[in-house]
Amino acid sequence: MLIRGSPRKRALAYPESDDMGEHEIKRLIAEVLRPEIDRFFVQRRRPAHVGANQFIYWEEGNPTRRLDPDVYVLPGVDRNIAIGTWKTWETGIVPSLAVEVAGTDIAKDYEDGPAEFAGLGVAELVVFDPHATPTSKTRVRWQVFRRVAKRGLVRVDVSQGDRVKSKVLKAWLRAIGSGDAVRIRIAEGEHGEQLFPTEVEAERAAKEAAEAAKQAAEAAKEAAEQENARLREVIEQLKRRSR
Repeated sequence: MLIRGSPRKRALAYPESDDMGEHEIKRLIAEVLRPEIDRFFVQRRRPAHVGANQFIYWEEGNPTRRLDPDVYVLPGVDRNIAIGTWKTWETGIVPSLAVEVAGTDIAKDYEDGPAEFAGLGVAELVVFDPHATPTSKTRVRWQVFRRVAKRGLVRVDVSQGDRVKSKVLKAWLRAIGSGDAVRIRIAEGEHGEQLFPTEVEAERAAKEAAEAAKQAAEAAKEAAEQENARLREVIEQLKRRSR
């Protein structure tokens, strides 16, 4: 019920989507990377929610201040909750890591995007450009930004190589494949030489290990039976000689 003379107030809307299309490669890369980071954290018992393409708002009362990272990490947040939108003022939690896949608009992804992520307060931003080549003049494959005391979000690494180190992950992000088939994977080791397995690869490795163990057990059993048979034969021979 409105009180006579009082101004009509409208609740601010914080949309979950802007219905804008995107290059499919962004979604394909996110579909591989998001669950991989999630499993990586679970195995290391690091609680976090790993999401993809949800709007994150960071200025109460201003729905235009928002970003929808291709992949992001919310530290300490339940991994199993379903996020529609995330409002940082409700929890005080901002992404520790955001991974952005660059599209065709270089100015947006190379300049405007990092500035917006600086406003959000993200600790580390990794920008990956699937359209960059080793000889590109205007595009770079990797850019890494980190929050530095008194300087804000600063670009600390630029590379045309196939991998960069993530301080938040304590691992590497590595480009696998080429062209439209390029994907981002987690890699470990001093130089990122060891790929962290996907769920499918982990299941396959577990099945192969189980099959190898089964075969080894069967081989050991057969060897033991042969040895027992040989010992029985030796004992029989000794008995015959002693008669």
